[in-house]
Amino acid sequence: MAKQERICNASQDGKEIIPIFFATDDKYAPYLGVAMRSLIDNASPDYFYKIYVLIVSLSEEHRANYKAMENENTTVEFVNVREQLDSLGSKLHLRDDYTQANYYRFFIPDLFPQYHRGLYLDCDIVVKGDISELYLTEMGTSIVAASPEEVMLQVDVFGTYVEKVLGIPRDKYFSAGIMVMNLDAMRLMMIETAFVGLLNRYTFRVTQDQDYLNVLCYGRVTLLSCDWNKTACPEAVGDPKLIHYKINWKPWHYKGVKYEEEFWNYAAKTPYLESLLAERDAYGEDLVARDQMQYENLVKQALNDTANAVDAPIGEAKPLETRERLAVLERISEYERLGFFDRDVEIDPPTRQLEPGEVDYIGKKRSTRFFTKIANHVAHSFFEKQIKKGNLIIKEVKGLENYLAVADKGALITCNHFNAFDNYAVYKAIEKSLGKKNLYKIIREGNYTTFGGLYGFFFRHCNTLPLSTRMVTLRELIESVNILLSRGEKVLIYPEQGMWWNYKKPRPLKLGSFRFAAKANVPVVPFFITTEETDKKDGAGFPILAYTVHILPAIHPDPEKNVRVNTEEMCLANYEAWKTVYEETYGIPLTYTTEGEVKPCSI
Repeated sequence: MAKQERICNASQDGKEIIPIFFATDDKYAPYLGVAMRSLIDNASPDYFYKIYVLIVSLSEEHRANYKAMENENTTVEFVNVREQLDSLGSKLHLRDDYTQANYYRFFIPDLFPQYHRGLYLDCDIVVKGDISELYLTEMGTSIVAASPEEVMLQVDVFGTYVEKVLGIPRDKYFSAGIMVMNLDAMRLMMIETAFVGLLNRYTFRVTQDQDYLNVLCYGRVTLLSCDWNKTACPEAVGDPKLIHYKINWKPWHYKGVKYEEEFWNYAAKTPYLESLLAERDAYGEDLVARDQMQYENLVKQALNDTANAVDAPIGEAKPLETRERLAVLERISEYERLGFFDRDVEIDPPTRQLEPGEVDYIGKKRSTRFFTKIANHVAHSFFEKQIKKGNLIIKEVKGLENYLAVADKGALITCNHFNAFDNYAVYKAIEKSLGKKNLYKIIREGNYTTFGGLYGFFFRHCNTLPLSTRMVTLRELIESVNILLSRGEKVLIYPEQGMWWNYKKPRPLKLGSFRFAAKANVPVVPFFITTEETDKKDGAGFPILAYTVHILPAIHPDPEKNVRVNTEEMCLANYEAWKTVYEETYGIPLTYTTEGEVKPCSI
């Protein structure tokens, strides 16, 4: 994982806050009391611990017991998640000892926007090490840091299940009971929304919520030592920092459980000791037999799901790509509902700002012209291969005459942005009419500064113009675009701001995109690409789309009007032109799921 400086949470009493999340109900409350006692006893005094107990209901007695554990470095708060739980309706899958509380962890990122990272811990644990050490784990851009699930490594039937059904190597499957959560990354990927999307598509019955988390986070997990999540099974060895009493290895049910002395030592420091001992002593043969039957049923469920798995698991050959696309589609759906049309739905690696003078926008340097020539040649070969392979399908180009009408002068080309290949579709549509001119592309700053490999080479050298977030370098771009347009070059810009993968509708447009044309006094040529599914699938299992490129009549600035008015009028005209193509092509009116008015243009 890429290294980056950790963003610290806020401080209290001069100490960084470590937020710790538990989820419980009255049934599991005694076990949480033991876990909380062990955590507080071993916690470093250098931090301030805010323990949040996620509940739907919890007795006053248990609340009082937890609050009594507070000290100068620790507070305990109760957060009711009834509203979030009700929003899921009857979609949650439950079995045996699994309760709705297992799913509460999906609500944490949105419930606690003030935190950058936090810890989620199951109730059935004992913490022996300093929990701040776990919290400070170096995890780069990972979504979570967690230990491998030892059961998947030790029991072949479950290891086979995760590989065949989920498409995850068993040694990459993590235990979600103990997690360092990158809350910023989770909010960016809208993990609760993505979870609901998976919940509607797939039913995981073996480890349920843990399966969903593994599917969503696969490929962006920092795997920890099992010392931070040691299963209390008979085969366990060593002196772990955190012990997890799960499945049939629970000292409050059985005698002789591995590491049981640790549990009872901390239980003795709580009001729950007597009730826990009584629970163990009352655990008769009928309950032991029930546990064994539940375990056998779980094995059967894993075997059944494995036998019924499709030839390729959910992830197919590239599970991460499939899951990322599913998550992107869920974010698009949610962002449209919220009216966040300019939000980026892709999760890109951390980037940096451009430095002044870093980009030779107009090719003053010989080295720039040299690499541009090579890059364009390589890119042309690359995309032509994609066309031959059927990965890029340009079915038809309509309205070329509209481009030809302004081909002899500078122009700003606009296009809807729904795929990384759509810029080549624009280029391909006008390639023969460009002559000695070029098609310049305005791109995101991060695409220029961050991406490596072949795509990074294209982003930096294929007549690309990175849009900087720093004012001094933004001015360099603005001046360069004005020069290029005055030379008669064509500049492609995506006025929707950001790519929404496979999104068919035109989105509201950014006025700043049209200011380039208004200031340079050149026309805007709107391109709008419509799509239709083909029988061919991409590497993530989604249908490859065939493109129809619509080139619409140029929109000219009015010489009698100022830059501001021309900017606004050209933006609105562009949106209306796209809207017309959309409605005529798909035969439906353009509507959004957004509540309230959607303005065609915005700053």
